[in-house]
Amino acid sequence: MRLPLIQGVIRRRILVNFRVVPEVLQRQLPARFRPKLHAGSAIAGICLIRLEQIRPKLIPTAFGHSSENAAHRMAVLWENDHGETHEGVFISRRDTSSLLNHLAGGRLFPGEHHHADFQVQDSDQRIDLKMKSRDRQVTVAVQGRTDSELPLSSRFKDLSEASGFFEPGSIGYSVTTQSNRLDGLKLKTKTWRVEPLKVEEVFSSYFADESKFPKGSVEFDCALIMRNIEHQWLSEPDLYV
Repeated sequence: MRLPLIQGVIRRRILVNFRVVPEVLQRQLPARFRPKLHAGSAIAGICLIRLEQIRPKLIPTAFGHSSENAAHRMAVLWENDHGETHEGVFISRRDTSSLLNHLAGGRLFPGEHHHADFQVQDSDQRIDLKMKSRDRQVTVAVQGRTDSELPLSSRFKDLSEASGFFEPGSIGYSVTTQSNRLDGLKLKTKTWRVEPLKVEEVFSSYFADESKFPKGSVEFDCALIMRNIEHQWLSEPDLYV
């Protein structure tokens, strides 16, 4: 699926990150992928992103679209048909507040989205976000405030190392109703600036599902937040698995 050049502003993007036992995460991945590791752990998480002024290039800002979105994602590596290694994220589920995204995702643009309700209280220092999907399959809750350092329990030694791990993962492949085909989408940001988010509460029913992630196989690591980033979305070729 080819997408016209789409641009807008990332008003807020939170990356909530978990450490996962690599063998456990591998079972959640299509066979073509393998986990990207850090300090011996696979890294998975939730991307919670508020998009504003989303529109095709050359369309005035006033006609842009806004939405709250969530993607459950896993950092992965894979080889292309020429044996070259690529990195990005496998997205097992997308949720959105936007009926347009829900209806058009996977049809007019890549990425099939489930419809969800979001409750968000956001200031420059604090965030309180709750999401519940309309199909009752997924709930998410994150509460925290910006900070200057990562938690001491994080396996990333500092913010620079964490930022360097996630920045190359700009290509996302997400599941579709066709079991062997993944939609490809690339995020291109004008700048890349992240800050630590000190998390006071975090919950994802997806990662709490012990049928997927047995007790003790997944632990919270850290969260990062970025704000007010100009960006573009570009199509990537579909990937068959």
